[in-house]
Amino acid sequence: MIQYGNAVGKIGFLKKTGGFAKKNIVMLIALLSAVITCFIVPPDENYLGYFDFNTLSCLFAVLAIVCALKNVNFFYFLAEKTVKLFKTARSSVLALVYITFIGSMLIANDMALLTFLPLGYLVLTNTKTEKYTIFTFVMQNIAANLGGMLTPFGNPQNLYLYSKFNIPTLEFMGIMAIPFAISVLLITICCFIFVRKEPLAFEGETARPEPKRTALYLTLFALSVIMVFRVIPYWIGLPVILAALMIVDRKALAKVDYPLLLTFVFFFIFAGNMARIEPIRAFFSYLLGINTLLFGVLSCQVISNVPSAILLSQFTENYAPLLIGVNIGGVGTLISSLASLITFREYCSHYPGKSGKYIGIFSAFNFSFLIILTGIMLVIGLLT
Repeated sequence: MIQYGNAVGKIGFLKKTGGFAKKNIVMLIALLSAVITCFIVPPDENYLGYFDFNTLSCLFAVLAIVCALKNVNFFYFLAEKTVKLFKTARSSVLALVYITFIGSMLIANDMALLTFLPLGYLVLTNTKTEKYTIFTFVMQNIAANLGGMLTPFGNPQNLYLYSKFNIPTLEFMGIMAIPFAISVLLITICCFIFVRKEPLAFEGETARPEPKRTALYLTLFALSVIMVFRVIPYWIGLPVILAALMIVDRKALAKVDYPLLLTFVFFFIFAGNMARIEPIRAFFSYLLGINTLLFGVLSCQVISNVPSAILLSQFTENYAPLLIGVNIGGVGTLISSLASLITFREYCSHYPGKSGKYIGIFSAFNFSFLIILTGIMLVIGLLT
C-alpha cells in the first residue's frame, strides 16, 4: 500500500510539473536563454543595468490592481455595458480592439493589454461568442503593439529612442504617422472580414461593482499610470499600492501572474547579455550598414523590440528608419514584443493546453502584418 501511495504521489507530482511547464513554456524558454548567455557573459555588476525596474514595478502594480478590479466584478460590469452599447459581434470586437489601440497610445502597450484583455474575455464568454476569442486577443495584441508606435511613451523602445536622439515630438509623430495609419486600416479590414455582424445578448447576471472599493482601485490604477510616465517614481508609487491592497484585498496580490513577471526578468538578462557579446554587436553593426529599417525589424524577431532598440542605437545615428523598424518589428514572433507574452499568458490562463492553436493563428496574422508593413515602408524608403 505504501509503495502504491508513493507511485500515485509521483504520478500526481509529474502531472502537476508537466502542467506547470506547459502553462509556463515561454517563461521556461526565457529562463533557459538567460542561463545559457550567463555562461558566455558571467554575472557581474553590469547585470543590474539590464533591468528596467520602473517597467517591472508598473507591471506588478497593474497586474495586482486588475486582479482587485476582477474581484469586485468591475470588468464584468464593463462587459455588460459594452454589449448593450455595441449590439453586434463585429462592433463589439472593433470597440475592444480600438480601445486597446487608444489605450496603448496613452498608457503604453503593456498596460493597455493588462487592462483590456480581461474585458474582451468577459464580453465574448458572456455572449456565447468564444469562437472569436483567439482572433480578438490577437487583434488586441497587434493593436497594442502598433497603436503605441505613434507616441513617444506608447512603447518602451519609443521612449528610449526619443530620449537618446532628442527627437522633437512633432517630428517623432510625423515619422510614425504612415505606418500607424496603415496599421489602423489593416486591423479594421481584418475585423470586418473575420467577425460576423451577428446580434449579441449578454447572458450573465447583472453585476454592480462595490462603489467605494472600485473607486479606490481606479485611483490606484491612475497612480500606476502616473508611474508609467515617471511623474511619480516607482519606489514611491509601488509601496502605496502594495499597502492599500494589503489592507483592502490581499487575495489580489496572491492572484498576480508572477511567472509573467519572471519571464520579463529572464528576458532582460538574456537581452542584456546578448548586447555584450562582441561578435553579435559586430554582426548587427554590419547589417545596419545595409538597411537599418529591415534589420531593425529582423532583430526584433530574435531578441525583442526593446533590446533591439537599445542594441542597434549604438551603431547608427539614422534614427528614423530604426524607429520604424523596432516598432513594426513588434509584430511577428511571440518574443518580438514582450507585450505579446502578456496576451499569450492571458489566453493560456483561460484555455490551458490550447496554446498551439493560439500560436498558429497569432503567427499567421502577425507575420502577415509584418510583411505588409515592412514591404510598404521599404518601398516608401526607396522612393523618398
